Amino acid sequence: MADKNLFIGIDLGGTNIKAALVNTDTGDISATRSTPTHSREGHDAVIAQMAVLTEEILLASNKTKADLGGIGIGIPGALDLDKGTTVFLPNLPGNWRNVPVRDQLSRLTGLHVAILNDARSMTLGEWKFGAGRGFDTACYTLGTGIGGGLVLNGQLHLGINGSAGELGHVSVDLNGPKCGCGSRGCIEAYASGPAIAAMGMKAVVQGRTTTIATLCGGDLNKITPELVCDAARNGDEAAREIYEFAGNIIGAGIANVISAVTPRRIVIGGGVAAAGELILDPIRRSMRSRVFLVDALQVEVVPAQMGNNAGLVGAALWARSQQPAA
Repeated sequence: MADKNLFIGIDLGGTNIKAALVNTDTGDISATRSTPTHSREGHDAVIAQMAVLTEEILLASNKTKADLGGIGIGIPGALDLDKGTTVFLPNLPGNWRNVPVRDQLSRLTGLHVAILNDARSMTLGEWKFGAGRGFDTACYTLGTGIGGGLVLNGQLHLGINGSAGELGHVSVDLNGPKCGCGSRGCIEAYASGPAIAAMGMKAVVQGRTTTIATLCGGDLNKITPELVCDAARNGDEAAREIYEFAGNIIGAGIANVISAVTPRRIVIGGGVAAAGELILDPIRRSMRSRVFLVDALQVEVVPAQMGNNAGLVGAALWARSQQPAA
């Protein structure tokens, strides 16, 4: 069987399922489709949605299944890569324990399917065609949680059954707040989107002088990381301190990763990273103040380049690397 370069990449999110035809030689995507995730209808319904998206993409791109090498899916949670099943998906409603996503979608589509954690998919995409291109890379996606991934010696580092690369769960405080993973003091517990919003709420409740209260119209439920970011960009001292604190925490976590494996590029993506230098600058300063074994200036902290496409492209690249032998 000739090595095919066209794959469908799927990004399974809690809100939407995105999919596209990916040229894994160039990173170009086409025939992009998106549909709301019907997770409350159960995992069988969600997998059936992926099969429908596959048919839609084939139709839109005027391709047949024979033109494709297969399908790659980025899934938000813990997976068993050997079995092709989910282990635990914290952000999708319903029972997602031990669901055979790989084999079920393969039966529905007649195509080779590979699954990978969504943050690892983003990492692979950014390393191959984005901000990490050509360098050992640690990738962070800052959003509802903090996901991550590592590419070392030109290979996605997966560890035991794909569990390596959970960089958001590097702990920086033994007595810190309880994290959703069960540990304490993880950078996710301090610097995720919800943590930043919570710090914004706290500033208002404590009666600090801040424009966050005005921007949210007095409704604490309207405080988001984006709102805190807007306040900070407009010179709000309390809001700037929140991003300074979050960046300081993330930088400490990155310093631990550098001490262990020394990637050359640290790629920062996800919704919270839209704050740009507001969070990247304190990340760099914090990281450099804690790294002593290597010249920290050789380790670059850069924004992700591929946006929402990174996960789609990375999932497709993963599927190509997992093609069965001819």
